[in-house]
Amino acid sequence: MFSRLDQSAQQTALFQQLANRVIELVESGELKPGDRLPPQRDIAREAGVNLSTVTRAFAILQQDGYVTSRQGQGSVITDRVRQHDFRSAPEDVSGFIDLSVSRPANDAWLRSSEAILSALPQDGRFAQTADFHPAQGPAWARKALADWLAPVLGRNAPERMILTNGAQHGLACALGAIARPGGVVLTDPVTYQGAAALCESLGLKLTSVPMDAGGMIPEALDQACRRTRPAAVFLTPTLHNPLTLTLSAERRCALADVVRRNGTLILEDDVYRPLMPGAPDAIAVAHDDITIHVTSLSKCAAPGIRFGAVSAPEHLVADITTMLRVNCWSTSPLTALIVTRMMETGQLAKIIGTVREELAARHDVLTSIFQPHEIDVVVGAPHAWLKPPAPWRGDDFVRAAAQNGIGLLPGAAFAISRDTPPPDAARINIAATRSVAQLERAARILRRLMDTPPALANLSA
Repeated sequence: MFSRLDQSAQQTALFQQLANRVIELVESGELKPGDRLPPQRDIAREAGVNLSTVTRAFAILQQDGYVTSRQGQGSVITDRVRQHDFRSAPEDVSGFIDLSVSRPANDAWLRSSEAILSALPQDGRFAQTADFHPAQGPAWARKALADWLAPVLGRNAPERMILTNGAQHGLACALGAIARPGGVVLTDPVTYQGAAALCESLGLKLTSVPMDAGGMIPEALDQACRRTRPAAVFLTPTLHNPLTLTLSAERRCALADVVRRNGTLILEDDVYRPLMPGAPDAIAVAHDDITIHVTSLSKCAAPGIRFGAVSAPEHLVADITTMLRVNCWSTSPLTALIVTRMMETGQLAKIIGTVREELAARHDVLTSIFQPHEIDVVVGAPHAWLKPPAPWRGDDFVRAAAQNGIGLLPGAAFAISRDTPPPDAARINIAATRSVAQLERAARILRRLMDTPPALANLSA
């Protein structure tokens, strides 16, 4: 694999030659995501170079996202599609419309924060924000959160609430508490990319279960549970990311029955529920003894606030809290106080209401430009699933869109199995633009591109 390098080639340094060799193997498919590379000493011996040369080459590969080093596992080839997809913020490129990042579409949070922040010193709880507090979060914050979530969860139990730094942090703490490296987590064939990245980082095997138009198929889940004995089943029942699907009450019940029968747990990612009034009950309502419910304010209010919550079965609260304590000791009490006041004063509800209105306007823009068979877009969802017509392939369309100034995420970024072709689709984050007019301009560019045969589009790298 690593033949001796040409030490007479002065134009290319040896470490760069070695890095280029790994890149060639990745791009040819000979090395695939998850493949483990030999120890650096073995590579140095095979390539006829010293160890420092290999170390410099691996530093380049890590910087460029080709290789990840893991404790106890050595160097592993990275899934670069998922790595690119899991960016947390758009690049600031003049004239480029980045629809690849999900965020609320207006500045309602900032406007409300101005008044809240100035009043904090008069709040009797303000002095507590400078001190340590329980890893679960301050008691007053958990009470406010339990009150706010009571209609969603069908109960008010502050003792079962764990404050987190957003939903991703909540998922990480929950999985860290219930699963061990090598364990299996079941999910949809196309699912939230953050779950894939998280499971990969924890050494868990994220395995797909077939789905139909109504979501994950209960009979297929039962077979998968019997075959794999999973630690959990990861579901986004409301406004699925990226498919926009919402599971019916009947499907939720059927899936929960399968999970209960097989003695496992549901990890319910419910971050989009505030954007969809009237959605079926959360799975945790009727099945709170087997469901870990995770939510946050990132999609409905402001991602920068980094506030989320886990509501867990009683017997798991201590373990999840321990994982949080090990991970970050505790979340910010100042953030908790800001959010608590937002909830208590009704400001949070007003913020979410304005976000819903903005998303409704953006939904109308997309439905006026695209045909129903070309796009899955639901009122309330901050994302849409664009399906360019054949012969377009999803990744080619995304690359062509980028060359036309529009950033999207390919279907491959959300596909669990690399053994089957990824969906020829792309996710649009309809709330990513700063105005409805900018979204309309981007949508019309994409609409024209869909009408252009790939052979006539510039698909050069």
